[in-house]
Amino acid sequence: MKNKKALVIIPTYNESENIAQIVPEILQQDKIFEVLVVDDNSPDGTADIVKDMKNNNGRIHLIEREGKLGLGSAYIRGFKYALANNYDFIFEMDADFSHNPKDLTSFLIAIKEADLVIGSRYCKGINVVNWPFKRLLLSFFAAKYVRLITGMPINDPTGGFKCFRRKILEEIDLDKIMSDGYSFQIEMNYKAWKKGFKIVEIPIVFVERRSGSSKMSKAIVREAIFVVWKLRFFPKLWQKLSGKRG
Repeated sequence: MKNKKALVIIPTYNESENIAQIVPEILQQDKIFEVLVVDDNSPDGTADIVKDMKNNNGRIHLIEREGKLGLGSAYIRGFKYALANNYDFIFEMDADFSHNPKDLTSFLIAIKEADLVIGSRYCKGINVVNWPFKRLLLSFFAAKYVRLITGMPINDPTGGFKCFRRKILEEIDLDKIMSDGYSFQIEMNYKAWKKGFKIVEIPIVFVERRSGSSKMSKAIVREAIFVVWKLRFFPKLWQKLSGKRG
């Protein structure tokens, strides 16, 4: 990985309890890693904490947005930043320690033989800690549902811990990604798969957030239910009706 650059993108909204801890842990894993926090004007001062860290460390970067604009658009903004600044590997990661920073080095090993590496909760049994049983069932069967409708050979298509080679983001029209939440992950995976990129899953243990509140909502679940049909059967019509993401 000599002379390669890796960017870990972390979207935040009210993550002041976690951000000051997770960023240093990420940077400790390997010198290749840099961190970009995309903050949606968190009222709890998340961006101010990142600014303080950023002033003392050139591997930390920050984009501040004017409001709560959604997970999908936050990642798109981060992807464009990564492409403009010549990063080779671009990661998605949560701020709340549900994704273990120590797993990042496993992604670096796997990406040597792949274009997209997905940290999977379900490729070797069910590896989720401290979730209510109802939520676990919803997530597990949602993954089965997505695989059935889309045909993607992915065990955890809604997972948000992943690594892209830059060539995927260069070939996907990021302005036409229309989803947020779980469905954003589905859409990005689907478009990478349809373009023939090599996708690999590696097992991770997903742990419920240490602190703060979950961003999950019924609207996000509903979007994920319907987006698979749009992607599989009506992609052109969906793009026409939706227009381009700004």
